[in-house]
Amino acid sequence: MMQIHNLPEAYAKVHLPSKVALAVTQKPDGNYNLITIEWFMRTSIAPPMFAISIGHSRYSHDCLQDVRYFNLVFPSLGQKDLLSLAGSQSGRDIDKFSAGKVSSMPGKLQKLPVLKDAAAVFECEVVTQVKSGDHTIFVGEVKYSWSNPEAEFFYYQ
Repeated sequence: MMQIHNLPEAYAKVHLPSKVALAVTQKPDGNYNLITIEWFMRTSIAPPMFAISIGHSRYSHDCLQDVRYFNLVFPSLGQKDLLSLAGSQSGRDIDKFSAGKVSSMPGKLQKLPVLKDAAAVFECEVVTQVKSGDHTIFVGEVKYSWSNPEAEFFYYQ
């Protein structure tokens, strides 16, 4: 029987397993940052678009205000440690690519890194953004798509 609950109790029932992703952004100094995200979605088929939601206090939010490109990375099973690192440290304080020993190659759009071990990577140009409470939703048009047929997608459980 359906009962009313507070949001955390109700959401806990549907939260896991959840899809997680990484977003690559460019820092003001030209280096790159990673953030682990759970709030993302496909928003259009033609043209292809993804939206990511980033908290206003996050360093990646500042990066996206300056450089209007991001790579949406769907991680592989082998990237669990990288997801933990990217979600627990600030790019203001550390270089997550070095700390996480990330294997990457320059992408075609703005040369943002494409993570070689990922299941898939989508290079996006921000076309619009919407303030949503304490987050901003950045909508990016997919310009290039990459996939690794040998990689299995990671779910957080």
